[in-house]
Amino acid sequence: MGEDWIFLVLLGLTMALVSWSMDYASAKSLQAYKWMHGELKGNVALQYLAWVTYPMILIMFASLFCHLVSPQAIGSGIPELKTILRGVVLKEYLTLKAFVAKVIGLTAGLGSGMPVGKEGPFVHIASICAAVLSRFMSIFSGVYEVSQDILTVGCAVGVGCCFGTPLGGVLFSIEVTSTYFAVRNYWRGYFAATFSAFIFRVLSVWNKDAVTITALFKTNFRMDFPFDLQELPAFAVIGISCGFLGAFFVYLNRQVVLFMRRPTALTRFLTRHRLIYPGAVTLIIATLTFPPGFGQFMAGELMPRECINSLFDNFTWTKISGTSFPPGLGRSAAWLHPSVSVFVILLLFFIMKFWMSAVSTTMPIPSGAFMPVFILGAAFGRLVGEIMATLFPNGILFDGIVYRILPGGYAVIGAAAMTGAVTHTVSTAVICFELTGQISHILPMMVAVILANMVAQGLQPSLYDSIIQVKKLPYLPELALGHISKYNIFVEDIMVRRVKFLSSQSTFRELNHLLDNTSLKTIPLVDSKESMILLGSIERTELQAVFDWWLSPERRAFERGQSSPGQGSKVSWESFTFVDEEGGEETWEEAELDKPVDMEQIRIDPSPFQLVERTSLNPTLSLQYISIRKAKKHQPPSSDPSSPTRDRDLWGEGSRHEGELVRTEPQEDSRGKTALLSGWRSRANLQSSRTFSS
Repeated sequence: MGEDWIFLVLLGLTMALVSWSMDYASAKSLQAYKWMHGELKGNVALQYLAWVTYPMILIMFASLFCHLVSPQAIGSGIPELKTILRGVVLKEYLTLKAFVAKVIGLTAGLGSGMPVGKEGPFVHIASICAAVLSRFMSIFSGVYEVSQDILTVGCAVGVGCCFGTPLGGVLFSIEVTSTYFAVRNYWRGYFAATFSAFIFRVLSVWNKDAVTITALFKTNFRMDFPFDLQELPAFAVIGISCGFLGAFFVYLNRQVVLFMRRPTALTRFLTRHRLIYPGAVTLIIATLTFPPGFGQFMAGELMPRECINSLFDNFTWTKISGTSFPPGLGRSAAWLHPSVSVFVILLLFFIMKFWMSAVSTTMPIPSGAFMPVFILGAAFGRLVGEIMATLFPNGILFDGIVYRILPGGYAVIGAAAMTGAVTHTVSTAVICFELTGQISHILPMMVAVILANMVAQGLQPSLYDSIIQVKKLPYLPELALGHISKYNIFVEDIMVRRVKFLSSQSTFRELNHLLDNTSLKTIPLVDSKESMILLGSIERTELQAVFDWWLSPERRAFERGQSSPGQGSKVSWESFTFVDEEGGEETWEEAELDKPVDMEQIRIDPSPFQLVERTSLNPTLSLQYISIRKAKKHQPPSSDPSSPTRDRDLWGEGSRHEGELVRTEPQEDSRGKTALLSGWRSRANLQSSRTFSS
């Protein structure tokens, strides 16, 4: 327990410092970007040159740095983490090189002002930090290792200290990365994420970025009656619309990636010259957002965080004149133009940022999509809110009281719904109210998020699953609605009946035979050969050490000394290394091999992973335990242990189409019992943790 506390505190503290440092560096970079643009006011040509050159340098630096240091740092990182947490080993994804490349590349990307997010890459960064810290802790305790538990906690910390949202961070990490979540990790995730978020916000107060610990995007909506029930249909429309828009965003992103992967002359040229694609994308986006140019019609001068703060404000923009601004409007004035309607500006912003965000996330730099999509949802919600404020200029009458429309509340709901639709998560509602400190809109927010998820899940996979499909990562997907019958495939269909095991009466001879003829890392222990009641499992290394000690020359010399009490005190150290070469040793070993193994002296895992026979196969197992292989014609198992096909023949293969799980006719073994499900292979982990049958 003490080591857990130390590990979690170190993880939370480290990630809070990294998160705050990245935010500080990127904020200073954006500040310099805006200062340079302002200082060149009056010379449009120099302004444009500075506006497009600055982000191009940062983006191309991030791309080149990641390519040279660690190409695994490119992209979000969440799809790869999902794959790792399902049991697949991806090399170089959890190394210090990837950590350095991810941190520096992401900081440069955020400091460029391009529509790239921090959340996805930061989850990867936190997981790398957790893996490295676990290896560091193992030097002192010897019990830590890079396991699913540690990486899951790292994911929670990554989201928690990225936005200062520990509750939503833990829930989001569970929804995005885990098929099954161990309850024992709940307190670890919440403790580390809360501690990390607290330190992250304290550092902001210490740096005078905030007066006290508050939400990252603080809102000031009225709490007594934030919305009327008659507004719920509008919130539902936002949710349904965001579902369609989120699915289209995923589709557009995937099409851009697939286009770049097609073997055409253009893609081959861009592959040879790696900096041209990110440079060209940055040039186009910076040109379109140039404030004196087209950017004046889409609030191009606002950086991502300024966009969110302005979209969440309390003002109703349709009631403000484009020439005279009320006090306190601040950066929201960028959305108002003397000759262009607010609706046109919001619509242009949404359309342009939509494809810009979809394309930006395909650049070869560390980038996430959560924050760009969050801004898109806020803009769409704000557009609906301004339309509602125009339709009901005097507010909504209820019970003799008129309640005015709050477009900022619609923006909050739109942000949660859009991110939920793209990521296929519901926890974005929790993240959103933690980000804004606005819990009063939690009911309409949940309605919108659930509706958005219902629509999006029926149209497209989540953004992370889409990237997994494009990259062809070895990830076992969830079954679609049209394949529910596959849940009728149970673990008993593939279970191995002839399981290698030890019983409480096993002798050292049986143990020796088991160690010589199997390569299992974990050996099941049963009560007796008759009852076959599972008592636990024993590590192979533990059994090997016990067996080696039992027949060691030192133990034999010790036994001989014990059998001669009168000479026990005269036994010298040399006698411990004496070996009888005249047959006595062999006789002694034969006698010792027939003695029972003392299981009380061996460490036994009393609760190994085990499944009952009627457990559904697909939702339970991951690629850590099973994998799908290409179909081959079934042939009888080879009886030759040295046969290269013995392993395949033993586990069985059947006819199926690649990528499809089909229940074939089961084979019968010599005892008339159902043997194996063709097309699936079980790992030694599954074999050693089976519920046994006699």
